[in-house]
Amino acid sequence: MFPGNRPYPRPGADRDTPPRATVTVASYPEYLDAQRAVDRLSDAGFPVDRVAIVGEDIRLVERVLGRMTVGRAALAGAGTGGWFGLLVGVLLGIFAVGAWWKVVVFAIVAGLLWGAVFGAIAHAMTGGQRDFASASELQAATYKLVVDAEHADRARQLLTEGS
Repeated sequence: MFPGNRPYPRPGADRDTPPRATVTVASYPEYLDAQRAVDRLSDAGFPVDRVAIVGEDIRLVERVLGRMTVGRAALAGAGTGGWFGLLVGVLLGIFAVGAWWKVVVFAIVAGLLWGAVFGAIAHAMTGGQRDFASASELQAATYKLVVDAEHADRARQLLTEGS
């Protein structure tokens, strides 16, 4: 059960279906440890559709990767535009008669240019707000393995055998 004695919702469960009673069978400091435990249960034939990994004390961690300048924004836009240009060029190149590769090259160059211009303008329009690049992730203090109550004893047994 979650704090407050509320069972977790099952994915795909109907709203009319009453939630199942659950029990925490193990707790891990790292997500990968909890994932490995579920893998051990799965390898032993345990019905893993009755298992949930529940992160507690969730926090958002944003790692600053570097300063974002108009030049870097233009470079990032050019990269995205180049890939988009390649896609468009290949799709149009399929129907080209003769020099299909010229269509592909033109589309890539056009994508690079438009992407760079768009990236630079978009960054310049922020007016100096958020002049850095970052990556965000959710982290939990602990990861609990929660199992339907009817399967809890078997899960504990399998997890202690695997240790």
